Amino acid sequence: MAARTGREFLAGLRTPREIWVGDEKVRDVVSHPAFAGGAESMARLFDLQHEAADVCLMPDPETGEPINVSHMIPRSRDDLRRRHAALQRTAEFSVGLMGRTPDYMNVTFAGFAGRHVEWGADGNEAGAARLVAYQKRLAREDLSLTHTIIQPTIDKALGDAPAAGNDVALRKVAETEHGIVVRGARILATLAPFADEIAVYPAHPLPEGAEAYALAFCVPMSTPGLKFICRDSCATERNLFDHPLSSRFDEQDAFVIFDDVEVPRGRVFIDGHRGIYNRAMVHGFQNPMHQTMIRAQTKLEFAYGLATRMAEAINDTSPATQQMLGEIWTYAEFARTAVRAAEEEAEEFCPGLWFPKSGPLAALRAALPTWFPRVSEIITLIGSHNLLAAPTSGQLGDAGLRPLIDHYLRGANGWTAENRARLFRLAWDFAGSALAGRNLLYERFYLASGARCYQIANLGAPKERALGLVDRFLAEDAASSETGDRSARQAAAKSVAGLR
Repeated sequence: MAARTGREFLAGLRTPREIWVGDEKVRDVVSHPAFAGGAESMARLFDLQHEAADVCLMPDPETGEPINVSHMIPRSRDDLRRRHAALQRTAEFSVGLMGRTPDYMNVTFAGFAGRHVEWGADGNEAGAARLVAYQKRLAREDLSLTHTIIQPTIDKALGDAPAAGNDVALRKVAETEHGIVVRGARILATLAPFADEIAVYPAHPLPEGAEAYALAFCVPMSTPGLKFICRDSCATERNLFDHPLSSRFDEQDAFVIFDDVEVPRGRVFIDGHRGIYNRAMVHGFQNPMHQTMIRAQTKLEFAYGLATRMAEAINDTSPATQQMLGEIWTYAEFARTAVRAAEEEAEEFCPGLWFPKSGPLAALRAALPTWFPRVSEIITLIGSHNLLAAPTSGQLGDAGLRPLIDHYLRGANGWTAENRARLFRLAWDFAGSALAGRNLLYERFYLASGARCYQIANLGAPKERALGLVDRFLAEDAASSETGDRSARQAAAKSVAGLR
């Protein structure tokens, strides 16, 4: 099987699975009101890869069949540029609102397969071989894959990683003739209702004695014992005028319970190997960050365009608004240049495997949890009360109301009342609706909190040049001091040389 169509994707969603939303166990994801809009949008993405085949598809290196470019294992900077174009086309479809479209896990597993030597170290060769085989299957069957990597929060004082004896976190509880049995829970599986399979792979390093929690595997969503408890739906009725975003782009998030789930041996990549588990995610994060940052850049660019049109519609040329518009543009431009810098300074991660430069993406990762809340605030400040004075399509369709709306709710510079309402409803759906609230929470935490991202950025940041610039002055001061003797100057120079 090669790249799927939207119809083929929707047929796959009709396999049995235990999905709960509200107080209801969902029988058909495709037609349920909470999921129908998201399912249709996902199907459109699968069709889009065929409509834009020159950008989104490539031949499988072994079979020649068309697969999505996001499955590419990049072998050069040109490969990264080509992948950029495909990832951007996907991000533009939802203007970055759907953060976990299938290309995210496609890129992630392509990176895992490219680093299979690391996964196969210290006696885990069989697990690494299964991982490589799964990545090929993911590409060739064009699966929609979700993932869940974080342990549930019961007691923050106990830390993020489970210790031996934790009866909530996901762990292996038995072995069978065909594989292993796992029990426990994980959060969150974004895109769960629209996925064919779910992946579990390493997150926080595990302490000694926690080998049972050192797991990585993939199973179908229909696997017995899997239960998905979705958050309240942000989806609305299919009305693109009244709800242009929330009627289409609620990708959902689910708490996942593994109630004695049997995982076939052929789908297990790590089974109790704590060393591999703890090392697997230390390096290579910049590969999936390539997808997330292109998406973020697209969303920031959309926000800038949206805010600019809002100002035009009410003819707001005040210095304060111009300053806020410039602020959003600055964020979008920083995002664009960071992604480009990461691509142009890409490095050969290991022989034959190229990843984007990590520094620009780490810096952007740390800044986004602060930028997106500020962007949302700016849109509400520019919109002000106008966000709450945007008639619905039904009100505009009323013969008695329409003339009054056309007169009293028209915009400046030729903006009709209908177009003004369409614009401000779009802005509300982006910054004020239930979907907007969920997306803001997502942007704050989906790559870890801003505080943690800054800590990670500092730990990994190269410091030689920055320290050298400081230490040159410290050495000069020491050397020129009236109380310093020759030995002190020599010691200072030697110390600086050592730091460099």
